[in-house]
Amino acid sequence: MTRPSISKGVKLLGRTVTASLIAGLVATPILAERQDRMPRECRQEIRKLCGNDRGQMRECLRQRASELSEKCSGELRSRVSQRRNGEATSQTAENTQNRYRNARLAAGSILYGQSQRQQVDIYSPQDAVDDLPVILFVHGGGWSMGDKRNVESKPAHFTSAGYIFASTGYRLVPNVTVEDQAKDVGAAVQALVGQASAIGVDPNRVVLMGHSAGAHLAALVAADPKYAGDAFAAIKGVILLDGAGYDVAQSMEAAEPSRWQMYNAAFGNDPERQAALSPLTHVGGQDAPHWLALYVEDRTASRDQSQALVNALVEAGSSASAVPIADTNHSRMKRELGTPEGAAQTEAVDAFLEMVFN
Repeated sequence: MTRPSISKGVKLLGRTVTASLIAGLVATPILAERQDRMPRECRQEIRKLCGNDRGQMRECLRQRASELSEKCSGELRSRVSQRRNGEATSQTAENTQNRYRNARLAAGSILYGQSQRQQVDIYSPQDAVDDLPVILFVHGGGWSMGDKRNVESKPAHFTSAGYIFASTGYRLVPNVTVEDQAKDVGAAVQALVGQASAIGVDPNRVVLMGHSAGAHLAALVAADPKYAGDAFAAIKGVILLDGAGYDVAQSMEAAEPSRWQMYNAAFGNDPERQAALSPLTHVGGQDAPHWLALYVEDRTASRDQSQALVNALVEAGSSASAVPIADTNHSRMKRELGTPEGAAQTEAVDAFLEMVFN
């Protein structure tokens, strides 16, 4: 199946939009079934009246909503009524929105700190009208390397499925600690929720996705609420791509010398610190409700760590599964996600997202 190219299928947003009642009317959360979204003819009518630019669309509707047909005006009124009757943003999300309302949107990225790496790139479907669930990707690189721009086919794949795709950077070891990195990822979640009305994100539906070291950070943020703070409740699911650091001490004990050096540079030799930075330590508290851990079938480290994490999550009451992926390797697991070559991991991820969001 041919997918649209990134240039045609997605657009990188780079603007600040003022929230308003009309923004709430136009951008209510999509409902469980695709047919329950705002009717296609209404979306087409809105685009005909106000164009395709999301920011201009919201400003336009503030001025010209009365020019819509009776049917589409009714749809908008119904949606804002639903929000007022309980489908509105939760109070904790509102608190986070207030905190980040003035966060700057520049060159396609939300800036959540002073470092060049403290940015989140946002990719959105071009024809989006409703607020959409967001997948926040956390890159890997052994806690000391990596770049948020290495997203391959993922933006095109996920935006074509009706999601917003976001990719966050974070500061790197040895310039900062792993604790700082987890704070960065948590701040990225807070910034997404805080800028929800500006970028079309449903502030109550976030899924974290991480690869390798990014899987460790995603799992830590989703198991220890202190990092995401009052935006933690927005995290509805976690997708872990071939991570092997959910129990740091055990990983280091089983690691070969080169891998041990990488872990030692990130986590040191203090057992208490290693435990505090292990997602497994925090399972059983306020964990995110849904987890999917994919691992390379013949990679012992990620298999053992993924299964141990999932077993603990299930015992604690979360929905979690560990799924082996055959005929791939550590880098291909991420690189081929969203491509025909990565059909196995893509199908598993797509099914998980459908379950979590719908």
